[in-house]
Amino acid sequence: MEFNIAKLPGDNIGPEVVAEAVKVVEAVARRYGHTFHWHEHVIGGASIDKYGVPLKQEAIDLCRKCDAVLFGAAGGPKWEKPGQRNPADTAITGLRKALGLFANLRLFKVPPPLANTSTLKPEVVRGVDILMVRELTGGIYFGEPRMIEETPDGKRAINTMVYSEAEIERILRTGFVLAQRRSKRLLSVDKANVLENSVLWRQTADRLAAEYPDVELTHMYVDAAAMLLVREPANIDVTVMENLFGDILSDEASVLCGSFGMVPSASLAGVPRERAFGLYEPIHGSDPARAGKDEDNPIATILSAALLLRYSCGLDTEADAIEQAVNKVLEQGYRTWDIMEQGKTKIGTSEMGDRIAKEAENA
Repeated sequence: MEFNIAKLPGDNIGPEVVAEAVKVVEAVARRYGHTFHWHEHVIGGASIDKYGVPLKQEAIDLCRKCDAVLFGAAGGPKWEKPGQRNPADTAITGLRKALGLFANLRLFKVPPPLANTSTLKPEVVRGVDILMVRELTGGIYFGEPRMIEETPDGKRAINTMVYSEAEIERILRTGFVLAQRRSKRLLSVDKANVLENSVLWRQTADRLAAEYPDVELTHMYVDAAAMLLVREPANIDVTVMENLFGDILSDEASVLCGSFGMVPSASLAGVPRERAFGLYEPIHGSDPARAGKDEDNPIATILSAALLLRYSCGLDTEADAIEQAVNKVLEQGYRTWDIMEQGKTKIGTSEMGDRIAKEAENA
């Protein structure tokens, strides 16, 4: 099979980790007889340097012509302006909006060799395999009105949480379909005891559950879900939630894996019944302090590429091969600086990619 992938390396360590992910995908492609055509464009600070803007229309058009997008990281102090949001950082948010990427997926999976690297006890994180589904384009981050206004009693700030039934249904269907592809358990997170948005969310989830009788649906308030994440995370499989809750809980869940360098993500433009267009990226930033030093952990980007194969290319076996290759290299005792343990062998970005690619191709 042939696939066209937009490659957006971005800034600082972005090109380094993306290069390793491409290396691993090419290794799997050789093993299974696929062809990947990579189409590169600059984004973020690199785009500012070249074109004066963080996101060119040509980059958006390129992405739309491809089956999926592999992205590294954008931004850094070089492009910061005092008192303003870093313009390079706006590239990815603009791209998400332009491509209609409404469903953010983060995979929190603790490989057995890394059970000791988490800040939580090994017996708590052992066996964790959580797929968190977050609504990405609605809710309080985008609702209107939003303002800071003067009143006779002083300033008042207003933010509005807004969700239509259609927006809620779309992200919940994504959760149900992903649950069908895994253990057929879906945890829906809301705050229906105080928020009308969550009341509609829960009503919609219950209505849709009849269409997915093979999926066990459970509701949980967001505060209880936050506690469950640190007390019994291994009991969670697929969980779905609105934008604000997902933003907070996904960052909380990242500590389960021991490092941001281990957490992949996907942002999808459709419900992934078989294949869906998506953008795939690690959750870590551009880490300018380590750029060019061959030090950073490429595993999050490599695992993001595995998600790309799974959800945008329909290649589950090939995605499994990448994930198994990562586990094998970790079992062999190789570590980058962020997941280093006593008695293990510290290696750099490119060697980690080389070793994973070799395992993925020859397993």
